[in-house]
Amino acid sequence: MQPVPVPRASGSWQKRHNSRSPLLWAAAVYCGGLVAGRYLWRPFSWWLIAAVVFAASAAYLRRRRPLIGFVVSCSAFFLVASLSSQIRPPAGALKTGVGALSNGQQLVVTGHVIHEGDLRERGKEEVQQKLDIETEQIETEDQVLSLRAGVRLSVYSHPRGSEDAAHVFRYGERLRFPTKLSRPRNFHNPGSFDYEGYLAQSRIVALGSTKVEDVELLPGFVGSRAELWRAEIYRNTLDRIQHLWTGQDAALMEAMLVGDNAFVGRGLLTDFQRTGTYHVLVISGLKVSILALVTFWLLRKLRVRVLASSVVTALLTVAYAWLTDIGTPVWRAALMLIIYFCAKALYRGRAVLNTIAVAGMILLLISPDALFGASFQLSFLCVLIIAAIGVPLGERTLQPFSAAVKNLNLVAYDFGLPHEIVQFRLDLRMTAGRLRRFVGGHFSVLMLVTPIRGTVMGCEFLLISIILQLGFTLPMAYYFHRATLVSLPANVLAVPLTEIALVTAMLAIAASYLWFGLARIPAFMAALAIHAMAGSVRWFGALRIADVRVPTPRISIMIFTGASLLLAMLFARRDWRLATIGVAALTATAFWICFVPPRPEFRPRVFELTAIDVGQGDSILVVSPEGRTLLVDAGGIPHWMHSELDIGEDVVSSYLWSRGFHQLDAVAVTHPHADHIGGMRAILANFHPRELWLGTGPSNSELKALLAEAEALGVPVIRRHAGDQFDYAGLRFHVFAPAADASGESGKINDDSLVMSAGYRATTALLEGDAEKEIERTVAEEQPSADLLKVAHHGSATSTIPELLAAVHPRFAVISVGSRNVYGHPRREVLERLAEAQVKTYRTDLNGAVTFYLDGASVTPDLVALRQRCTQRSRVRLASADIPQ
Repeated sequence: MQPVPVPRASGSWQKRHNSRSPLLWAAAVYCGGLVAGRYLWRPFSWWLIAAVVFAASAAYLRRRRPLIGFVVSCSAFFLVASLSSQIRPPAGALKTGVGALSNGQQLVVTGHVIHEGDLRERGKEEVQQKLDIETEQIETEDQVLSLRAGVRLSVYSHPRGSEDAAHVFRYGERLRFPTKLSRPRNFHNPGSFDYEGYLAQSRIVALGSTKVEDVELLPGFVGSRAELWRAEIYRNTLDRIQHLWTGQDAALMEAMLVGDNAFVGRGLLTDFQRTGTYHVLVISGLKVSILALVTFWLLRKLRVRVLASSVVTALLTVAYAWLTDIGTPVWRAALMLIIYFCAKALYRGRAVLNTIAVAGMILLLISPDALFGASFQLSFLCVLIIAAIGVPLGERTLQPFSAAVKNLNLVAYDFGLPHEIVQFRLDLRMTAGRLRRFVGGHFSVLMLVTPIRGTVMGCEFLLISIILQLGFTLPMAYYFHRATLVSLPANVLAVPLTEIALVTAMLAIAASYLWFGLARIPAFMAALAIHAMAGSVRWFGALRIADVRVPTPRISIMIFTGASLLLAMLFARRDWRLATIGVAALTATAFWICFVPPRPEFRPRVFELTAIDVGQGDSILVVSPEGRTLLVDAGGIPHWMHSELDIGEDVVSSYLWSRGFHQLDAVAVTHPHADHIGGMRAILANFHPRELWLGTGPSNSELKALLAEAEALGVPVIRRHAGDQFDYAGLRFHVFAPAADASGESGKINDDSLVMSAGYRATTALLEGDAEKEIERTVAEEQPSADLLKVAHHGSATSTIPELLAAVHPRFAVISVGSRNVYGHPRREVLERLAEAQVKTYRTDLNGAVTFYLDGASVTPDLVALRQRCTQRSRVRLASADIPQ
């Protein structure tokens, strides 16, 4: 019989061993150095000399002046981190010769597949497979170049099952295909997603597309056999998922088990994001941790020793990370778990904070730029909050009750417990004695212990969820602009159901290798868990409170929130009063971020007009001298492009949130073409404008859907027609088109565009939408003088006629247009007309977001996005030039 451990006696249950975490402080100093090296650029030699001097000083002072030596040692560590940050070029600084070829010319590329993708439907007549290709050689009209570079290739073909069904290309296959390469391009607005940097992390420097019938499959294999085996196992796993489950169930299982959420659908994905349960659909650190801990628990229940259980769990974690091939996030979680289980095997299981620090520093030594990524920050913040705040608070509040029901029949266990817990155990024994008369001794104890343990476990989960919700308020607002107010109840249901679904789904897949009939039972249980989880997510996601969006917090509140989080971590293991103060401060900052919007950024008593970079489309932000806002159009992507990108959500909203706007006073739709109206539904949902301006009535399904959305949100619709003149928040508006009798049912929707001017004192801007020649002649007849012209129809030859330029006499013009668009906008003749009229012209494809300030006497252009890009490139060039080769 094994001896029962007896807890060590202590004066008070709340007195805990406050173990030091020196490695955590070292990691914090190292992170500070990386930040300094990135944002406080200094010559390489400065950092090197300073690091050597401080390291030598620390060695000298270590024994003579320990405290000063410790401070100097931290400074040396800080300088070494800053040095390492500048030694390595940024992740996006890839040096290849492909850039010069990404100019739209026809090329013939020979390469091999380094990452294969699944077939995805694009409409009813076409499917797409995305491949990552490493080029071997590139042929132009006059030369053949040997180049090694990463290209993301889209291969289009006919659907599966058709006579011309596509060949699905696999890892290691060599291909030869014609294509036109283009460089990845960001939307150059403040607050926009760094798509170029995202692809650069996968070593992708160019994009291309081709048809499957134009691809020549070459003999030979290029790649590693281990990766080939991984790809085959991965495909086999997907096939088994599709055999065991169908439809939405299969899509959710693929997302949960292997991280492929391509087939879940944007609507359900949005519900998961709204409810703060999106981690369920990705291979996150939480999911890897669940699988590892369940594995370790099962092995321990089978009486496997701690060392053996730790080794087996670590190996299975590595195998799962290798199979899913999600990349850094999974390997990060695997590394943390391996270090944790190693520490546990060496009887250092309580040094969780040191374990986190070691894992973090290893990853930052490999890739310093990872510190500035959302994935790295969220992963480590999650573990830090649980280990530094949640666990200590649980030890203070809930763990005594858990200890009270352990070995209830063993009186010797009482001597190591405080008197209040001993009294509680005595009460339980007396109650069990009464119940023993009816149910027997063993069952009487179980009847008392089981509900108490279940309640404690539920309360521990609830406590951790609340602390995580508070701690994640800032990163959720900063990166995702969401206040997940229903995250707590949604996760209370989603996480346990995810655990059930994961375990039963893996059992089903494992059983399918023996017999598919045997796998049906755990597959059915997994499907039930999936249905319950998806149903709860849809229900919570449908609540209006689940869709609260917040702007980017200001730097002051971010500093205050970070300080509150640090205080909560420091105070959690100390006196309960200090712990309460820390949690209260963290709670206050979370409520501030959610319910107190920041002050928007704008210039008072100035008329601002900003052409937002939305690619091939229009979106114009107008800010009045009184600070009122009007958004004219919201960009969009035509449905025939089958893009998952929502310009309104992913581009326009991000820009507005980066400026601190949380609500718009008005929005206007010039005409119902997708590149103007496509993003407006997201704008209505995110910013709840007070009114919607519209020229003509419904002419297509998109406008009808938008009006239905406006009605559901209670946004009044105001019709604007030619001849209307009105004042709005310090601006003077004059509407030139459409005519009052326009129905919106004409064959040319562009002719029904809302054309209007906005003036402030002696300065005016003319907004044309996509007006064409006939409308422009009508406008020109009214001689509408303007300082700034928003060029119609993206610079198409159908607009910007000489008569209009002669009547308006603009000094500045802006063209909202996509880079290398298929329409050839802006047309050369339009640019020549503007040049002949001596109009200084700006373009969003070249300049990014362009802002004009009209102060009533003059117009001042400002290229904020371009200035930010130039600053970043200058830092890269200076840092690279200073690093010794």
